[in-house]
Amino acid sequence: MLVLVIVGIIGAFIVEFETKNLSSKEVSIVAALGAISALSRIPFATFLNFQPCTFFIICSGYVFGPVCGFMVGALTAVLSNMFLGQGPWTPFQMICWGLIGASSSLLGRYKVGMTGLMVWGLFWGFLYGWLMNIWFWVGYVYPWTPYTLIVTDINSFFWDLSHGIADVFFLGLFGRETIKILERYKKRFKIDFKRAPESAVGPKAKNSIDIK
Repeated sequence: MLVLVIVGIIGAFIVEFETKNLSSKEVSIVAALGAISALSRIPFATFLNFQPCTFFIICSGYVFGPVCGFMVGALTAVLSNMFLGQGPWTPFQMICWGLIGASSSLLGRYKVGMTGLMVWGLFWGFLYGWLMNIWFWVGYVYPWTPYTLIVTDINSFFWDLSHGIADVFFLGLFGRETIKILERYKKRFKIDFKRAPESAVGPKAKNSIDIK
């Protein structure tokens, strides 16, 4: 039942992404960010969860919104696990990283500064680990009691702390410039077609293009 819920949520975001009015360039940048995020995870796979991929996912959601942020997170899990190993954990990684990207759009909407982003990264370092512990607890721990769940979370504390510290480190070091670069790309992709008043420009120039 848990797997069906996870797959259903992932499917809903994929359908929303497919039906969203995105240009081919926006789709390309989402795919590229997912690939970069996945590749950045591979060299750090043995570093106690100290990895830069969550930093890319947060920046993607911050700039491009919840659906694109979710897709970058989901792609990160699928593509990186082609090298590190697919398994029953993959759908859970997809939704956990996807939720990081989707929720980070709230910070972009309110233009939260770098300090807020770094706190957000630290928070998600722990929350990601706690959410991932649920599938491990359901699949491998018995009995299912609050005590065994708490013990499972305690056992992952240093992994989660390392993940959070990595988010703070990479956001503090590269976050500002990365967001600026992504925002420049986003502005270049927006082209609005507007109809100019005929009385102002004449009958032969009815349409104008405003490039933001």
